[in-house]
Amino acid sequence: MEVPVQMDSSKPAKAVKDVVEAAAEKVAGVLTPDVPGAPGSAPPTVEEPTTPHDPLPPKAEQGAPETRTPTGAKTGAPTTANGQQGAFLTTSQGARLRDTDHSLKAGPRGPILLQDHHFREKITHFDHERIPERVVHARGAGAHGLFTAYGTAEKVTKAGFLKKGRETEVFVRFSTVLGSRGSADTVRDTRGFATKFYTDEGTFDLVANNMPVFFIQDAIKFPDIIHAAKPHPDREIPQAQSAHDTFWDFVSLHTEAQHHTMWNMSDRGIPRSYRTMEGFGVHTFRLVNAAGETVLVKFHWKPKLGVHSLTWEEAQLLGGIDPDFHRRDLYDAIEAGAYPEWELGIQVFPDTPEETFAGIDLLDPTKIVPEELAPVQPIGRLTLNRTPTNFFAETEQVAFHLGHLPPGIDVTNDPLLQGRLFSYVDTQLTRLGGPNFSQIPINRPHAPVNDMLRDGFHQHAVHAGVAPYRPNSLDGGNPFPAGDDENAFVDVPVTVAEAPKVRANPVSFDDHYSQVRLFWLSMSPVEKEHIIRAYTFELGKCYHQAIKERQLQSLANIDPVLCAEIATGLGLPAPQPTVPLADVPPSPALSQVGREWPSDGRMVGIVVDPDADLDGVGQVRRAVFAAGMVPLLIAPHGGLVGDLPVQRTFATGRSVEFDVLLLAGASAPAPDAIPAREATAGAADSAAVDPRVLLMVEECWRHAKAIGAWGGGVTVLERAGVAGTPGVVTGDSGAEVFTAVQRLLAAHRVWERFPASVA
Repeated sequence: MEVPVQMDSSKPAKAVKDVVEAAAEKVAGVLTPDVPGAPGSAPPTVEEPTTPHDPLPPKAEQGAPETRTPTGAKTGAPTTANGQQGAFLTTSQGARLRDTDHSLKAGPRGPILLQDHHFREKITHFDHERIPERVVHARGAGAHGLFTAYGTAEKVTKAGFLKKGRETEVFVRFSTVLGSRGSADTVRDTRGFATKFYTDEGTFDLVANNMPVFFIQDAIKFPDIIHAAKPHPDREIPQAQSAHDTFWDFVSLHTEAQHHTMWNMSDRGIPRSYRTMEGFGVHTFRLVNAAGETVLVKFHWKPKLGVHSLTWEEAQLLGGIDPDFHRRDLYDAIEAGAYPEWELGIQVFPDTPEETFAGIDLLDPTKIVPEELAPVQPIGRLTLNRTPTNFFAETEQVAFHLGHLPPGIDVTNDPLLQGRLFSYVDTQLTRLGGPNFSQIPINRPHAPVNDMLRDGFHQHAVHAGVAPYRPNSLDGGNPFPAGDDENAFVDVPVTVAEAPKVRANPVSFDDHYSQVRLFWLSMSPVEKEHIIRAYTFELGKCYHQAIKERQLQSLANIDPVLCAEIATGLGLPAPQPTVPLADVPPSPALSQVGREWPSDGRMVGIVVDPDADLDGVGQVRRAVFAAGMVPLLIAPHGGLVGDLPVQRTFATGRSVEFDVLLLAGASAPAPDAIPAREATAGAADSAAVDPRVLLMVEECWRHAKAIGAWGGGVTVLERAGVAGTPGVVTGDSGAEVFTAVQRLLAAHRVWERFPASVA
């Protein structure tokens, strides 16, 4: 589109702005406001634009390098010549495309066809966008461990590592999806939970997330959701978060993303620890037993400590105070001997031609099967007991792939899973420099390898013989194919129904709201409050009203109360639903509130007054250790208080480090409580409690944590105005107080401290 605007050379900035505004006016009929922060050069419409037009011009403040040849000669072309051209979607070779939402399949429910050149080009290009950092899951932490099988899966799979008592070494990598390697741990995001089982029948990679559903149903959309969720390409902000226009623009137009979005806006989006995080295999897999019988399953990781999350304020504080909080928590827990543990479980479904269960399409990765309909059956225990020796060599170079499968486990025709089977190997070719990434120590199988694959970048093996082909006689016929008696991998001979080649999804994939409503109705009142706050915050960060209005329409189709509360926070009217509200029963298993869990590895902050009951503090400290938790003494100064070692001072300690706070005394302001030196010192009063101790108490109370005090510590509670409130315990001795707060800690938080306004 040509925009005939005469540029005034004496005022270049104004001239460029005129060009941008003229183009925006021609495209959208309105001018971009002067308020800074707009993500694009023209405002969007509520409805998806459908009239073709050329790419919009850059924003006024944007520039680009001069156009030059590879050898440095000027071309005379405008700088926009290096950008995208034309009004229509094309391949990299310029061929126009009519569909980029569906991969080419053998029928709507069939597998993706290898001949889908558009899918392969789109995914291949996406997989090679970052060097060498992972495109997604760049921010991660890993640990070694051991998996012990219960034997309860032997009836449904012949996988040897699941036989009773079998122990298998593992490496687990936890990660966030959106942020770069240098981003913070505690951002609101999906977490990866990838486990490499080094089985003696070949490596098994269970590449899970802490949410059981995905944003998309077809892998061809994966570049789209990640491009939308990543920082805006012009400013490279915001980092590691979804509170921005491009994310909400996509998910409000692509409504199959609403279920995952709801999980992300819940407390699941900000876990307290990797140790208190569930994992889900997302996809449906097929298991085959020794008799050749098959079932369909979904994999679940259940943490021993229960599912527990941060409050929003805690997550924000930790982003500044300790951006490595989750990584540090994982490694500190292992070092302290509080080994993180999870049970691996499976939901089992009949392997029917329809591949559905209770009316739920098992091949739709945006759907769950509630545990009330299909209980999770435990099949083994994972214990993480070693931290990496070298972060790069292990955590950064570990390479997972959903196609790393042992005999007894196979894939299904889930179109997201099918695409990932191509994408993961393709990613390693660039990220790890070639096809031999399996020879990096952290990726080496714990089973004999004789693969006839030769040469290539970074070849570490020294292959003998002269005949890496089959059949051969020069190497004596080696290697030989394995038969059933040798436990060869089984590609289950599933019948593919006769169907035309189409870019389409089955009709069952069209329901985008019923399970989102199920999740909402399954939440406790306090969890609903957090979801409302998360949506309100994230949508409030969007620049354009049109995007907020569009997302409110999706929320209206989920629940009118949810929509109305968020609309009120945004200052917008709540729309009416455009589809009937689903009548679904809640699933209590989806809520994090209402059960009790072990307190192993929790952090107990103990505020020490040098003039207080130090003998009592010592007793409490020993009791905390005996309970499998970690005590951290917080004192006015470092070193020793009496004969007790101090781990934190009033200047270095902050409430977000602790799961519970105990007060053994009422310290007057320390010598360093100087506002000019530290803002949290406040306006210190020589006769008062140190302001930083009061701040810790106030924050712990706001974050619904248990608080206990004895002796002079009771004065601190009174001064903070929290004495006598729910979850605040006092007693005659430290042992008595610790016993009481330990009981409270089993529920993670004292939620009754904050009555909810929604039912």
